[in-house]
Amino acid sequence: MTQLVLTRDQAGVRTLSLNNPDRLNALTAALAGQLLSALQAAASDPAVRAVVLTGEGRGFCAGQDLTEVAGPLLQGQGLDLHSHLEQHYRPVIEAIRGMDKPVIAAVNGVAAGAGASLALACDLRVSSEDAQWVQIFSNIALIPDAGSTWFLPRLVGFGRAFELMSLAEKLSARQALELGLCQQVFSADDFAAQAQAYAERFAERPALALALTKRALNAALTGTLADSLTLEAELQQQAGESADFREGVQAFMEKRPPNWNR
Repeated sequence: MTQLVLTRDQAGVRTLSLNNPDRLNALTAALAGQLLSALQAAASDPAVRAVVLTGEGRGFCAGQDLTEVAGPLLQGQGLDLHSHLEQHYRPVIEAIRGMDKPVIAAVNGVAAGAGASLALACDLRVSSEDAQWVQIFSNIALIPDAGSTWFLPRLVGFGRAFELMSLAEKLSARQALELGLCQQVFSADDFAAQAQAYAERFAERPALALALTKRALNAALTGTLADSLTLEAELQQQAGESADFREGVQAFMEKRPPNWNR
């Protein structure tokens, strides 16, 4: 079986790299399936403290591989896009959002269509200076999918999201940074190393605290202030019972750096 997702571990960071470079890492059912398995494995591995999602070659992910669907479509056959999204895309997006670890998209090249959605689903995004971001769906008369209609307006507002989606405008890395789509822009020459160093900063933090923070933020996106206050109290109790909290307080009193996650 062709390995469509490559895995590398370093300093508590697991890098998952989409490996279909001849197609700019365009998504196929097989690639989505392997990515889901890789995400699930990372989520369950206690040695993994942060995850980086990136792509091999020149692209991050060019979205759906149209060669997978063009044949039947051009022959006049109907496409069950509903089932395709539910079976192949939705589980991947939910795996990213549900993982109790930081997931960082390292956008090394073009992020288009569902590839852009994949990046937006991650907790954080860093971009190569050469990368381009584009909501390309309307160019083939489709609507944004894989969660873009949920993620993008929360990052840039309704009007800008509708404009980007309707006009399929390409954004440079700097434009993406200005809009808040990504947190950092790194040089193309050493992008992978800088993305790794960025991810290691999160891997070095107290794992449970970050997991509970992500859980609280996920809930806050759809809940009320009252919901957040209630959940904060519940999760803070859990954090306060952890060895990391005791270590943090002890390190503070002893005026030394904490040794997290012992």
